[in-house]
Amino acid sequence: MSENRFSVAPSAVRLPQYTKADQEEILGKSDDPFGVASTGLTWLPKEEHFGIRHEGRLVAHAGLLRLPVAIGDAETEVVGVGGVAVAPCMQGQGLARLVVTAALEHARAMGPQHALLFCRPALVPLYQRLGWHSLDKDVLVEQPEGRLVTMPLRTMVTPLRDDARWPSGTVRLFSLPM
Repeated sequence: MSENRFSVAPSAVRLPQYTKADQEEILGKSDDPFGVASTGLTWLPKEEHFGIRHEGRLVAHAGLLRLPVAIGDAETEVVGVGGVAVAPCMQGQGLARLVVTAALEHARAMGPQHALLFCRPALVPLYQRLGWHSLDKDVLVEQPEGRLVTMPLRTMVTPLRDDARWPSGTVRLFSLPM
């Protein structure tokens, strides 16, 4: 059996913390591990973390953060999902699905009706397979010094409740993106 295959089914667990060293354990050292540095955005750290280990090494991660948002005239909250990563040598084994699913299970207990994430266009098909839907409207996010900018990445949402429906209207995140 290849060293990059699991001998038992992998499972995602809640992590007590997630550091820069943990991120480097998954993705290696890079100035732009998520391929979004060209956006020039400042990002928030996540508060809740989920991961998958293989042979003692962290090989996948997803983080969560509860955030205030306005959709049209209604102010509410969403659970932001970010920092999703799978070690390159472990991709194609369903680890993104496992770690995002574990994070979303926890997100359902956090209160908001929807989860939201920002991703590069190349990752949209992956998240669509996981049940996420692209928003067709621009999303405004805050940046340092009070700047308000249009998110250049694709914004995707998924319901956290069976009866949740994403409202129509412009979207504004009342914080830095996650």
